[in-house]
Amino acid sequence: MKANIFNIQKFSIHDGPGIRTVVFLKGCPLRCRWCSNPESQSFHTQILWDPGKCLHCGLCQRSCPTESIRFSDDSSFHFRHESCEGCLSCIRQCPGNALKYTGEKMSVDEVLKEVMKDIDFYEESGGGVTLSGGEVLAQPAFAELLLSECKKKGLHTALETTGYASHEVFVSVTEYADLLLFDMKHHDSKKHRLYTGVPNEQILENMKWAAEHGIEVIARIPVIPGVNDSIEDAHAFCALLHETGISQVNLLPFHQFGEKKYEQLHMNYEMKDVKALHPEDLTKYAGVFEAAKLSVKI
Repeated sequence: MKANIFNIQKFSIHDGPGIRTVVFLKGCPLRCRWCSNPESQSFHTQILWDPGKCLHCGLCQRSCPTESIRFSDDSSFHFRHESCEGCLSCIRQCPGNALKYTGEKMSVDEVLKEVMKDIDFYEESGGGVTLSGGEVLAQPAFAELLLSECKKKGLHTALETTGYASHEVFVSVTEYADLLLFDMKHHDSKKHRLYTGVPNEQILENMKWAAEHGIEVIARIPVIPGVNDSIEDAHAFCALLHETGISQVNLLPFHQFGEKKYEQLHMNYEMKDVKALHPEDLTKYAGVFEAAKLSVKI
């Protein structure tokens, strides 16, 4: 069994307790307009093209055995992941280092081998492994097997998830999770669908179930200008959290760290002209959660 992994991040201190290794699985059913990891959305391996480094020599196009790369008349780069075989010949042939790939098929054993390299740090700090994405629950069999193997090794396990999956899948995978870092995009289902492409009823059902069954849940709210950043939105989130029985909240200010990747993947980025937020911008917003007797961090 293999999954497409687009990053394994070592020594993370923001994705659960202690020092952690975060495994990012590629592929997500949501299309959040502010997504900072656009390379996480597709389940396929992708080629990123940096036009600033490209020499327009055409070696990548000529070396591709499946004709998955072509340049248009205006010298724009085009890539078809459907036919790409992952040989990476284009990257090896590029003299300007303008190409790189994201996504590598890995087995549970291969991922676990990387994770276990830092076992000493987990033991000393109370850390462990966190599965992220993309959406972990979109590759449930792999996630469940990897988590179960981590538990056999005595590791603390966490999932960073949108919660968007059938209830059966959610229950099956979270059986092996000590902590859920649960993304909350919007409190209103219609607006949730507008900004992410999916409604939130199933998400909230799964979130409530996790809290009721004793799984530690931390709600993570990305605060996005014009989407969910009003004081009224903060009050609505608080009401929803009380309803679902969750008391811990992390507020994530909107940032522009992923903007360049949209260009390299030839994807439209709707938030490119939106000003980034900083922790100090959320003082009043966070105060609403504090007044509602919720534990909030920015």
